[in-house]
Amino acid sequence: MSSHILAISGNDIFSGGGLHADLTTFAANKLHGFLAVSCLTALTSNGFEVIPIDATVVKQQLDSLVDVDFAAIKLGLLPNVEVAEQALHFVQNHKDTPVVLDPVLVCKEKHDLEVSSLRDELVKFFPYVTIITPNLVEAQLLAQMEIKTLDDMKAAAKKLHDLGAGYVVIKGGSRFDDKEAIDLFYDGDDFTFLRASILGGNNIGAGCTFASSIASKIAKSEPVEEAVRQSKDFVRDAISHADDYGVNQLF
Repeated sequence: MSSHILAISGNDIFSGGGLHADLTTFAANKLHGFLAVSCLTALTSNGFEVIPIDATVVKQQLDSLVDVDFAAIKLGLLPNVEVAEQALHFVQNHKDTPVVLDPVLVCKEKHDLEVSSLRDELVKFFPYVTIITPNLVEAQLLAQMEIKTLDDMKAAAKKLHDLGAGYVVIKGGSRFDDKEAIDLFYDGDDFTFLRASILGGNNIGAGCTFASSIASKIAKSEPVEEAVRQSKDFVRDAISHADDYGVNQLF
């Protein structure tokens, strides 16, 4: 079995999330992490900015890895349609490789039109990925519906599955209960709510770490639902040890 795992994700200049969380999580799972960088970030006079890598350069990175045997692929921030298209092409050429898609859509730097275009592009990934891991706002954008209740959460998960996603986990956080973090796992047949008490502390990078952990567990042949359960515990442990810059300081 291959111990190689790939992240296609962005650089967080403060090292809490993005590729830093991905590679740290891979290492914690004793996997050899590879990386194709999708974007850079910087704190400027205009605020926190996402700077896309040229799509041609993204393609060159991915072409360089075409012959590597990956046990899993994790997709993080794809900053625009052009970069997403390159990632999609790579995934389509690795149909036998498990893929975890963290469909990052909510960036304050993006305009509504950009979010809409990227939403449509990300949906194209669904038939080729093993599981998607949106948060509530992303799930609303992807499913094109409001989520105000746990039943709405179920309806959104079903819509996303019907769009082609094999498995869906929607991260509910503290939206429905200020004492519990409630996530929903859907396998196409059964809905399973995963609950844990809310932790204080810095949770920057929690979503990246969660998706990277799921990919790592799947790469090590864990069933998908068990990978999700273990990853929820993994992130909770990471948050409890986080420093000022994010959850990946545990390791």
